[in-house]
Amino acid sequence: MMVEVLGTVLGTAIQGQIVGGASNCPTEADDLDGGNSTNASVVSLEETKRAYMISSGIICIIYVLCAAVLFLGVKEKKENGRKKTLLTFRQGLWLVMSYGPYVKLVIGFLFTSLAFMLLEGNFALFITYALGHRKDFQNILLVIMLSGTLTIPWWQWFLTRFGKKKAVYFGITWAVPFMILIICIKSNLVISYLVSVAAGVSVAAAFLLPWSMLPDVVDDFKVKNPDIHGYEALFYSFYVFFLKFASGVSLGVSTLSLKFAGYVTGSCSQPEAVSLTLKVLVSPVPVVLIAVGLLILRTYPIDEERRQGNRKILQEMLDSESETSALGSDV
Repeated sequence: MMVEVLGTVLGTAIQGQIVGGASNCPTEADDLDGGNSTNASVVSLEETKRAYMISSGIICIIYVLCAAVLFLGVKEKKENGRKKTLLTFRQGLWLVMSYGPYVKLVIGFLFTSLAFMLLEGNFALFITYALGHRKDFQNILLVIMLSGTLTIPWWQWFLTRFGKKKAVYFGITWAVPFMILIICIKSNLVISYLVSVAAGVSVAAAFLLPWSMLPDVVDDFKVKNPDIHGYEALFYSFYVFFLKFASGVSLGVSTLSLKFAGYVTGSCSQPEAVSLTLKVLVSPVPVVLIAVGLLILRTYPIDEERRQGNRKILQEMLDSESETSALGSDV
């Protein structure tokens, strides 16, 4: 989890810093200087392409390193004990997709993930065209990711102290006031940075909590179906599928909305309708999606008491299987 977030932070920082300087648009300093320094600020197309190629190459290296840490650092342990029933793909799919706690968890986080993806996907454009902080957008995005990374240990403490459902409600709703604030106030760079720090706290919760709660669903399923084996991959793979589905929906909605608003790719200035559309995409729409997701998660049945009970039952099952295995070896 930490490697994933660290890789995301490094990717955001490196690409933002390298590509951020490759802009042909004049700065505020150029405007104040009456256009005399315009020639100095112009970046050629070749330099822009080179900046993107360098940042892409570095991100590919980071991706490989993160994958290597996962491959070398996580070891699979074989299960011992009594013979279990292996599921076919169709049987496993039916069991997983008809399991109530899993469906509620996935749908709830589908809405909240879509909200944060809309916010993250349009925030750079929002900062650039709606707030006018063209030269600071990469630094603001970096602040969000750093804030998210540094607060992950705090969220880990919070969910172990108060429970995961409370952490979901508190962590995800934390961003709502700041989403509203950022579009209500007049453009101010200091406030933009403060809002970014606060938003990063919720981003950390959005990163950590779904992957923290998914094992609880798997454990709950195992308690109710102790003789079934080979289903864990379905829980995780379909959860990843729905996250990617949310990412695709976010990209499609953002692209179509900006196209209808008259967005011109590469232009230094955009129509007023684009600014209004970006404000809608980073505040009202995510807030509504968060509200819907949290209402669904309210019906999620695995609270802290049930989670602890499942852990105890699974430990007893594991101890029983270990004793059975030991007796078989002695015989």
